[in-house]
Amino acid sequence: MTEKRPQKSAPERALWAQLDALEMGSGWDEEDILKPQILVEDVFGDSHPGSVHLNKLTEQVKYGIFEKGGFPAQYHATDICDGCAQGHAGMNMILASREAICDMVEVHASVLPWDGMVLSSSCDKSIPAHLKAAARMDIPTIFVPGGSMRPGPNMTTSLVAGDISLREKREGEISREEVMDYKLTGCPSVGACTFLGTASTMQCMSEALGLALPGSALCPATMRDILGFARKAGRQIMKLVEMGITPSKILTKEAFENAIIVHSAIGGSTNAAIHLPSIARELGIRITPELFDEINHKIPHIGNIHPSGDHLTESFWFAGGIPMVQKLLKPWLHLDVMTVTGKTLGENLEDIERDGFFRRYIGYLHNYGLKREDVIFTPETAKETGSVAILRGNIAPDGAILKYSACAEEMREHTGPARVFNCEEDAYSAVVKKQIRPGDIIIIRYEGPRGSGMPEMLMTTEAIVCDKDLNGSVSLVTDGRFSGATRGAAIGHVSPEAASGGPLAFVHEGDILSYSVKNRTLNLVGADGKTFSPEEGAKLLEERRKQEKIVPRPPRKGLYRRYTESALSAMEGAGY
Repeated sequence: MTEKRPQKSAPERALWAQLDALEMGSGWDEEDILKPQILVEDVFGDSHPGSVHLNKLTEQVKYGIFEKGGFPAQYHATDICDGCAQGHAGMNMILASREAICDMVEVHASVLPWDGMVLSSSCDKSIPAHLKAAARMDIPTIFVPGGSMRPGPNMTTSLVAGDISLREKREGEISREEVMDYKLTGCPSVGACTFLGTASTMQCMSEALGLALPGSALCPATMRDILGFARKAGRQIMKLVEMGITPSKILTKEAFENAIIVHSAIGGSTNAAIHLPSIARELGIRITPELFDEINHKIPHIGNIHPSGDHLTESFWFAGGIPMVQKLLKPWLHLDVMTVTGKTLGENLEDIERDGFFRRYIGYLHNYGLKREDVIFTPETAKETGSVAILRGNIAPDGAILKYSACAEEMREHTGPARVFNCEEDAYSAVVKKQIRPGDIIIIRYEGPRGSGMPEMLMTTEAIVCDKDLNGSVSLVTDGRFSGATRGAAIGHVSPEAASGGPLAFVHEGDILSYSVKNRTLNLVGADGKTFSPEEGAKLLEERRKQEKIVPRPPRKGLYRRYTESALSAMEGAGY
């Protein structure tokens, strides 16, 4: 291959002969050290199904790089899984792991001047970590999504765990055999869990931003096609190196707007409202909560995908995936943005249709007795507009978020008594012990970024929706975050958080709270048997703030201490 650009590391090689000697001691030869050098980084490891197969993808990436005359060097920084951390202190480290993985990619990418970089991951925090690192390093980069897990029995997902775990804790409600049957079938293959949780959402966001190849997000992880996407990424990174296309030329404000439009349309995880601003921040771009709300007021919700809809991510990919969503949303999208193909989004959509992508996989969807329009509605047949709402009020002056597409219509507006807990464990225990009443609004505070690292509240939200006496009548409000799989009236990211002295810290047991998706409000509207206006509620909360103290946080150490002492607000991306 004739190089159109000089090898970036050539000056460093001339400085110190040991650099080449060390690489040659690792298996390179005298020709390899002169080729364009590509960092291939994944989160491969035995940590969970979303990562255990990634070495097979990056192997294909390496083949593609070799084919086009480059030389790949493989690095790993294994990620961790929210599902493995449910219900114990490990969950407090999950969001902090995003920063740790991003920092490790920065370390690896800074050790010498790489000509390009390919990153691969599947799941909740590793994908945004990789996208943050791509933005931070700003060398030619392609992201390779790790794809979707197979469906469980009867088209179920791993989140059957919510019901299983609740009944396990209530005497006589479940058999040992039912528990074991779930454990043997809940995660039937490698890949990201097959609902539109944060893992699947962030795969979609990587493609919607233009950093992943068209059609690659949520490709079934057990099909040959995902290996083809990985091989193509290896070839394509060499073209990006030649063209000098870096993430800063792709991740523009318009690209982030495109991603939020797609997010609104598919009913993506609320965690994207943390991750997208944090990725943008690496490039000096500010993504505000108002932008999410503005977009969700006008974009049709066309993705009929669990938990906001009926079908699983594998079926979504068979139906055309992100390219089909983008095709249907053309009137709203910036079609002239650059992508990792070296072409614009508009050109990509023309190419993928010409290639037969939309035709080729539809037969797999027919295997399930489904049509494309069952899984991806047209804008004209969409049943609602948008999927998430930013709420504000005296409880959340800086904002809070609710995914109303996964919330029953009758619970999108509610007024009820506050049941206050200073950690999720206590709230979950109250649900299990049947201490929560229909109509209650559960408050879980001190779970924000500064409070405890911003864990997700999935155990509690699943316990609520799996309890026939509470489902459809109990809301949850927290400064923590939620799983992308969360269902029901779940309001998170309340800012400022309690640990920073936000109003949520001064809500009392029995106070009356009220929220409205339509009006985008969240307020304290009653106390001590009296009801009052939101303005009066704000005054009461301010009086309490002057008289009461926030609950002190226990001592921390290491990464956990660094993160919780310096993390930004959830509304600013919760990075540091």
